[in-house]
Amino acid sequence: MNKTIRRIFAGSLLAALLLAGCGREKETPTVRIGVALYQQEDTFISTVVQQLEQLARAEEQRRGIKINLNLADARSSQSAQNEQVDRFLQQGYDMLRVNLVDRTAAAVIVDKAQAADVPVAFFNREPVEEDLARWGRAYYVGSPAATAGTLQGKIVLDAWREDPASIDRNGDGVIQYVMLEGEPGHQDALMRTEYSVKALMKAAVPVEKLANDNANWERGQASLRMEQWLREFGDAIEVVFANNDDMALGAIDACLDAGMEQEDLPFIVGVDATPPALEAVAQGTLQGTVQNDAAGQAEQILAICCAVMDGKDPGTTLSLEDGKYAWLEYTTVTAENLAEFLPEE
Repeated sequence: MNKTIRRIFAGSLLAALLLAGCGREKETPTVRIGVALYQQEDTFISTVVQQLEQLARAEEQRRGIKINLNLADARSSQSAQNEQVDRFLQQGYDMLRVNLVDRTAAAVIVDKAQAADVPVAFFNREPVEEDLARWGRAYYVGSPAATAGTLQGKIVLDAWREDPASIDRNGDGVIQYVMLEGEPGHQDALMRTEYSVKALMKAAVPVEKLANDNANWERGQASLRMEQWLREFGDAIEVVFANNDDMALGAIDACLDAGMEQEDLPFIVGVDATPPALEAVAQGTLQGTVQNDAAGQAEQILAICCAVMDGKDPGTTLSLEDGKYAWLEYTTVTAENLAEFLPEE
């Protein structure tokens, strides 16, 4: 039995023996998992956390144990996240689950986890490959960012092929677009930005970028950027690419606040398929999104936890790529297949 497994159960076992000796009821074994989040208010991340908490409760019932998920919100500060990881390790937590603020900062966390022999799984923000390779018990759960961009571009491409006039409002044969990007230098933002447009260019669809700016994944910031672009470009904006749904919804907010009718909105697409975005697709204000599988991420995060609790190697028991990567597929969501992604009534 490795050191992590011994640590998980030794404290609970000792307490149970002491209590039994005093004639008291045996204490339920507890597994403590520190979950460090880049920003808990992020719509997608909050959805992953909700799914993870539900799955953990079900696993508690199945195993007859207590799973303590302790959430820490870094509020977009990597230094704060590093301190939160330190506290988890100092307090003897059994596992770490980390949604990085800065993907280039994973090496520090991996080294700290290795020194404490505490397995760490990053999720939704992929660490630099070399950093993840520093230790055999560091893992990643997420989806390939380039694919999200490609599928987002395909939503626009399919609409163009079906009815070019529905997008090309000025009839010049060119798609004029604006791009709402996530954080500067963030891999997901860079890849989604690049590959969404590449999907059109590879299909020989002429495109013209009117503007781009970072809105840091936030709906409010995106609304402000879009408000400015509407003043500058007006109805020349034919397509709005947003690196995530919150920013796409911010663009919709700005258009509606400007007095635009729904049928006059640009062709707006996002990524994540969050519940508010699915509602916007149903309403017809958002033309499409790309599902980032929150439930699937939560399932894989917990599966790695369970493998560790069982004293097994997640890399082999879960068939992780290179023994480290749990990849989930993206799926396009439009009005045509929306019903497949709505919750059952």
